[in-house]
Amino acid sequence: MTRGDSEQGQSIYRLRWIGYGLLLLALFDVIDSFIPPNFTNPVWEFQTIGLLVERVAVPLLGFVLIFFGESFNRNRLEELLLRILSWLCLLFAIVFLALVPLGILNTYRINDLNNNQINTAAQAQLTQLKQVEDQVSQGTPEEIRQLATQLGSFGIQADATNPDQFKQQILERIPPVRKAVQEQAIQEKQNQRTGLLKNAVKWNLGALVASVLFFILWKSTGWAR
Repeated sequence: MTRGDSEQGQSIYRLRWIGYGLLLLALFDVIDSFIPPNFTNPVWEFQTIGLLVERVAVPLLGFVLIFFGESFNRNRLEELLLRILSWLCLLFAIVFLALVPLGILNTYRINDLNNNQINTAAQAQLTQLKQVEDQVSQGTPEEIRQLATQLGSFGIQADATNPDQFKQQILERIPPVRKAVQEQAIQEKQNQRTGLLKNAVKWNLGALVASVLFFILWKSTGWAR
């Protein structure tokens, strides 16, 4: 073996060891992503998909470095390991492909959860406003004065020293507050839906790309099988 061949061989060995190290680091990341597990929780599943997709470059690079040089100077133990790793590439291709429909399903589930939470919070505020409106319309002057503190939480300020004037002011200001609560709920739904869709598109497309790349790795490592 010439000096050039020896140096080339050493470079190949270094790249392969780096590849094994990257796979080990990727394994640590995967274990961390699944602890603690919370399957059937759409938020946890969606976020876990995101973590796996965003970190997939590390194992992909690790596999490329390990397979670099193909069968050059491999011992029998490593040949067995390469056979296993080659089939793992196919397994990962299938797993990441399966993450796409799961990600789409969880996108819809999370969107429904977000909408329900926003609707519940908005409905609670609207119900409280309706109660206040009824109390103001039917309450005694003393009861109307006691409403001043409660109305402060809605940002409604009025002069409680004059019950009749206070009653009129409150009844005039409740409809705009009710409208503001409804508009805020709509805006929150839109904001959360936008953020959710951005992550869904990024992570689902990323999972699809990762699946294709792992399949290419499996297809191109037939020599290892």
